[in-house]
Amino acid sequence: MNFEQLRALLAVVDEGTFEAAADELGVSPSAVSQRIKALETSVGNVVVRRAVPCVPTQAGSVLLRMARQVALLEAETMEALGTGGPGQAILPLAVNADSLATWFLPVLDDAAAWGDTVVRLRVEDEAHTSDLLRSGDVVGAVTAAPQRVAGCSTEKLGAIRYQPVAAPRLCELHSSAVAGKRVVDWARMPVLRYGPKDDLQNRFLREHGIEVLPPSHHIPSSEAYLAAARAGLGWGLVPEVQMEGMVADGSLEILGPRDHRDVPLYWQVWKLGSPRIERLTASVRGAAEAIIALG
Repeated sequence: MNFEQLRALLAVVDEGTFEAAADELGVSPSAVSQRIKALETSVGNVVVRRAVPCVPTQAGSVLLRMARQVALLEAETMEALGTGGPGQAILPLAVNADSLATWFLPVLDDAAAWGDTVVRLRVEDEAHTSDLLRSGDVVGAVTAAPQRVAGCSTEKLGAIRYQPVAAPRLCELHSSAVAGKRVVDWARMPVLRYGPKDDLQNRFLREHGIEVLPPSHHIPSSEAYLAAARAGLGWGLVPEVQMEGMVADGSLEILGPRDHRDVPLYWQVWKLGSPRIERLTASVRGAAEAIIALG
């Protein structure tokens, strides 16, 4: 294998097609195809599944991770030698939607001043972001898993507190007063979920003894999820930091103050001794310290 072949693999996976990869590299699609075939011949394995979008095979994921590391180190080496000036390095990251909508935003403010870095964000459930680290798709991830991914460092950022909330009119429809206390009919009240991988609400319901789950609306946007809760489409677990003031103004009600859920968050990132990665980690750490006070 050679680095031009690894560049082709990176471009095909990141851009999704051989044609888009060719545009990114400034070569013809046939040249990209030839490089990928040469790489597959040299390692004795298929490295890319030819689909739309193209995805790496298991062997391709191993090479993809190495290719990203080499590309990053090459840019920093050229910069240190003074032979190429500050090279632009791509840092793909995985962040869950709720973090991206709240405490992670200052990282983007910091990144705006990094003229030597291109940031590419992947939005994924915090329980699954570590999978993107293992596959080589990203260099760093906000995860809910404390287990360290091989070759990565891990540090706890804190936790996000989620409160079960709903619009007042929905609460009235699906709750009753028993001995002076409000009892929520969890089995019938419609629920909001971010998507198929979001199991937070279902686990909450099972903890309340609900085995037959109520109808669920899938809202794949953190901001739209909050809007759906305020509109009365269903109840949901919403980060406290995201709904500031909405309980006080009456647009949302907390269904059970003691029923909150604290979701721990960790930062996992490649151990490369890279100044860019160290700068990124410092930014993530600082943003989390300013917002996440739990854990």
